[in-house]
Amino acid sequence: MRFASTRPRPIGPDPERAVSMTTRLLLVRHGETEWHAENRYAGVTDVALTPRGVAQAAGLGTWATRSGVDAVACSPLSRARLTASPAAVGLGLAVEVQEGLREVDFGWGEGRTIEEMAEEDPEAVRRFREDAESGAFPGSEPVARAAARATASLRDLADRHPGGRVLVVAHNTLLRIALCELLGLPLGRYRRIFPRLDNGAVTEIEIRGAETALRSLNVPTAPPPAPAPGPSPAGD
Repeated sequence: MRFASTRPRPIGPDPERAVSMTTRLLLVRHGETEWHAENRYAGVTDVALTPRGVAQAAGLGTWATRSGVDAVACSPLSRARLTASPAAVGLGLAVEVQEGLREVDFGWGEGRTIEEMAEEDPEAVRRFREDAESGAFPGSEPVARAAARATASLRDLADRHPGGRVLVVAHNTLLRIALCELLGLPLGRYRRIFPRLDNGAVTEIEIRGAETALRSLNVPTAPPPAPAPGPSPAGD
């Protein structure tokens, strides 16, 4: 598997052609990890995929080979690389690693569940739930900064693949923030506007010059796994 590290760069030698063409970005949250299975904020911590996450990556790879994908890009974190890899192998492409697609650093929240944080500092959790930008966790990356680097990476991909379809594997929070920024929606409300992106599901956007359109949201790439045998779980 080939990985090519790239950073956002200015539009290439023919910017008029790039602006006149529409690029479709297929945004995907990486497969399930051990911490996400426990509802823990992983952020910039490198956490391994679960067996279910590996299966989600394989399903995404199968989907990508029949979906007209022209390029594959991902975050530098291993959970995104491993999710993008089956698609790239199936398509015979190198993965373009984009530093700007790294997940948000949650600072104080890294490795914790929301319940653990609420027990230690309920006021911090209340502020975060009320406005995730002004009430970001202590020590975390500012939401506006994350939005700027994420959208720079996505626009760079659109500029370098004019008229193409680019599979982009990244992270739940970063992608929701980027969607808000690109669509002109309030950053502090990203959790309410886009409650979650499912592992391995595709959200498709179109970028044409300075304009962005949302074509689909959270579309599964594979049927859900059959329920495990045994009694039904109690509660919700």
